[in-house]
Amino acid sequence: MSAPADWQPGNARTLLHTPIFEVKGIQYRHPQRARSNEFVVIDSADWVVVVAVTSDTQIVLVRQFRFGTASTSLELPGGIIDEGESPIEAAVRELEEETGFGGGRARLLGWTHPNPAIQRNRNHIVLVEGVTPTGTLGWDEHEELETLLWPVGEALRAAVDGRITHALMINALLLYDAHRRNAAGGAGRGV
Repeated sequence: MSAPADWQPGNARTLLHTPIFEVKGIQYRHPQRARSNEFVVIDSADWVVVVAVTSDTQIVLVRQFRFGTASTSLELPGGIIDEGESPIEAAVRELEEETGFGGGRARLLGWTHPNPAIQRNRNHIVLVEGVTPTGTLGWDEHEELETLLWPVGEALRAAVDGRITHALMINALLLYDAHRRNAAGGAGRGV
């Protein structure tokens, strides 16, 4: 069986504009087929999720209300990358704004497409090690967060036992776990 073909984009129109994203209708045409179809695509700025670890191996988590599920969600800090910011700059900013933690060494672990079926943006995962409390918060007008410190193993267990249900957070924690296991020569500590 041959690889699927790349469809060719055509005309685009904005169906909905919001402060966070745009919904577009984009005509795509298959290279070997004559017909084209309009597909809905969400355009958003890139996002960042922060795996922040203290020197005593506690992961900084937040609990906040999420409007999509109409419930509180246990998550890692993160948010939208502002125009002109690198993922690392955004991670450091979001971490301090949401949790009052800062400092440490920051590095990019990787990125994913949140949902390539309908979204174009990327979700960047940044590890910040050796964070400490700064006491500085800068919540947005619709944010209200509880900051929690959990041992690494407990946070990783929460990513697989259903306490953390946000897919992007689970992905970030599993990527972090792979990173820490590789850094330990493949041995890593068990969850």
